[in-house]
Amino acid sequence: MLMRTDPFRELDRLAQQALGTTARPAAMPIDAFRRGDEFIVELDLPGVDPASIDLTVERNVLSVHAQRGRTADGSDVELLVGERPHGTFSRQLFLGDTLDTANIGADYTDGVLTLKLPVAERAKPRQIPINHPGQGRAIDTTADSTDADGQDRTLASAGAGTG
Repeated sequence: MLMRTDPFRELDRLAQQALGTTARPAAMPIDAFRRGDEFIVELDLPGVDPASIDLTVERNVLSVHAQRGRTADGSDVELLVGERPHGTFSRQLFLGDTLDTANIGADYTDGVLTLKLPVAERAKPRQIPINHPGQGRAIDTTADSTDADGQDRTLASAGAGTG
């Protein structure tokens, strides 16, 4: 399961508004959802070179780091408007222990990094067999509940009339 809390997200948003930092990039926006037995996380990273994306997982923390530089860099360039964020982008996702972090898949297409986090086998619903004594013997489910000795085997006769 993907944890939805990030204690520093609101603090980061307030700092960006208060400081007005255009040089400091905003956190990468994400969408996260579950499809069958896996969680899908999509992170927007437009204009980022795929070679600059660093994806690591340590315990239950998935970290994404990426860099995007300005295309108009150099000593002979006069920047007139610079609204597009550049620099280092980073995001941490706190994962639940029911995810299989050893089999995370990643794909970067059209500026979107898509992560596929499978649910661990131990966390999937499964049928639990029930063991019982006399397992090799068939249970009689017919209307006649007397055995070969003529003894009644119904539950109602087991304790009825005593007491």
